[in-house]
Amino acid sequence: MGELFVISFKAALAGSILGAVCQKLKLPLPAPPVLAGVMGVFGVLLGGKIAGLFF
Repeated sequence: MGELFVISFKAALAGSILGAVCQKLKLPLPAPPVLAGVMGVFGVLLGGKIAGLFF
């Protein structure tokens, strides 16, 4: 459980740094619209869980 927290924290930190750099350089954020992004992540998670049940 602790390892998952560390990985999640590192991912959030990396995303925050990338977002700050893009904002400073006046580049568009490399992220999909909010709902599409959430649904995409949910789909990847769900697909991984389903595949884990069968393979």
